[in-house]
Amino acid sequence: MKDAVVVGNVKKAKRIAEQIVKLDIPVNAGVNMLMKAMKIVDQRYERKEYFVVDVASSASAMKEAFKVLEPYIEVEPTLVKGKIIIGSLKGNVQGLGKDIVAATLQSAGFRVINLGVDISPEEFVKAAIREEAQIIAISIAMEETIPYLKDVKTILKQEKLENKIRIVIGGNAVSNDVSEEYELDAYAVDAQECVKKVKALLSQKS
Repeated sequence: MKDAVVVGNVKKAKRIAEQIVKLDIPVNAGVNMLMKAMKIVDQRYERKEYFVVDVASSASAMKEAFKVLEPYIEVEPTLVKGKIIIGSLKGNVQGLGKDIVAATLQSAGFRVINLGVDISPEEFVKAAIREEAQIIAISIAMEETIPYLKDVKTILKQEKLENKIRIVIGGNAVSNDVSEEYELDAYAVDAQECVKKVKALLSQKS
């Protein structure tokens, strides 16, 4: 399925996803393959080996496969209530991995507002204030856009919300080291870990 998504074979990706469900193979393994596939697509796009049309083909394959898998995602329903703003940071125009994370958070019972891609620091904070969200989840696939994280922190400080709205980051361009460098609240390596990190942060707030 990973290969099918990378090359943008919609029919094959969907067929394999259907087989995963039919054969009772752990669905989370399939979701992880989708995440790995989109990481490869991100990297090829950054290296200019893939163009927008290639990314769009892979996106279509990923979405069709994920539609099949989504109802069967295995996550523990959360008893912690919370609202999450999620989006790809300014300069990041590919949001497929972010969409998987958003859907996984929703499956866990969180209320999720997906802002889309190329979202400025100001937009993240404005949306969080407007929606009264407790978490801002930021996806970053391109290293050169990482410094915008500082602006998100600065705006939250200006609004006196630094300790009320928490920031979680993810994506193939970031790591736990980046989270620590920018003094963020958490880094998640994948969708399942994002659910765990968000639960932990919201539990701290209660």
